Amino acid sequence: MINNVSLTGRLTRDIELKHTQSGIALTNFNLAVNRTYKDDNGNTQADFINCVAWKKTAEIMAEHLKKGSLIGIEGSIQTRNYENQQGQKVYVTEVLVNRLVFLESRQDNQSNNNPVSSFKQQELNNSFPSNDIDISDDDLPF
Repeated sequence: MINNVSLTGRLTRDIELKHTQSGIALTNFNLAVNRTYKDDNGNTQADFINCVAWKKTAEIMAEHLKKGSLIGIEGSIQTRNYENQQGQKVYVTEVLVNRLVFLESRQDNQSNNNPVSSFKQQELNNSFPSNDIDISDDDLPF
């Protein structure tokens, strides 16, 4: 089965770092992602996507990002449900972040969050560790 999501957008609020009872860091946040088309008045529309990041990713987000920060994320869609205080079942759909990319420098992020002309990228990857593979021309079948 394929469950892969890639999004680029801006944070709708400052990151609030939380911890589970066992001490694991997490953050829930919304990412404003512009649609590719404009409405009848020529305005760009956006979707506000619920996301969750865990452990080191959540800690780094809380330390370095704020409302309006431009980021890229990769992850998967997850659904869950719970019963609220009124006894109603609540369904939640969110993106579980496993890769985070900072798409602007800290200086650019502090100055009104305009698109960046000098693109500076930092990356955090929460997926499996990568190993460099050395392949010589003799190893290729063509």
